[in-house]
Amino acid sequence: MTHGPPDTPALALTFHGDGAEAQARTLLGELERGGARVTVLAVGSWLSAYPRMAARILDGGHELGNHTQHHLAIADLGAADVHAEIDGCAAVLKGLTGSIGRWFRPSATQYANDTIRAEAARVGYPVCLSYDVDALDFTDPDPAAVVRAVIEAAGNGSIVSMHFGHAATVAAIPELLDRLRQRGLRAVTMTELMR
Repeated sequence: MTHGPPDTPALALTFHGDGAEAQARTLLGELERGGARVTVLAVGSWLSAYPRMAARILDGGHELGNHTQHHLAIADLGAADVHAEIDGCAAVLKGLTGSIGRWFRPSATQYANDTIRAEAARVGYPVCLSYDVDALDFTDPDPAAVVRAVIEAAGNGSIVSMHFGHAATVAAIPELLDRLRQRGLRAVTMTELMR
């Protein structure tokens, strides 16, 4: 899935969950101050290292999903390794929250191939989540470039790919949310977007 309903005046900011815990907490705080609810697709090894982040994300009104166990180039792996990557993160999520989460995004590729889709379905994820807007924040541009990348490409129903672990992302959030509001777009979770 690369896009939500085009008639919905909202978009989903989806975050790859990885990076320093303190920075992730700061980012979540900025999102909440701006009234945004987001979907965090967490790397399982990151959640294992920072298990309190699962509750922090959910307690903030956000949702938590699966972004594989080790963030490998999943499209290059065989079926057994693909399954292990998806199932490993699902087990971490289930252990911390009681649920595997609704959403799975493959790591290091925008689109799922047939093997990824099949193994994700086996684990319990019937949909592999992609995106139509890439903030390119993982390249560490200045905050204005992050805002520009999203604002120039986003519209009704967009799914935006963003990342924890980058200072420019944190700094960009207040202006980004203001600019989205000016365009009549609310930042909601994936589940809210798809209602």
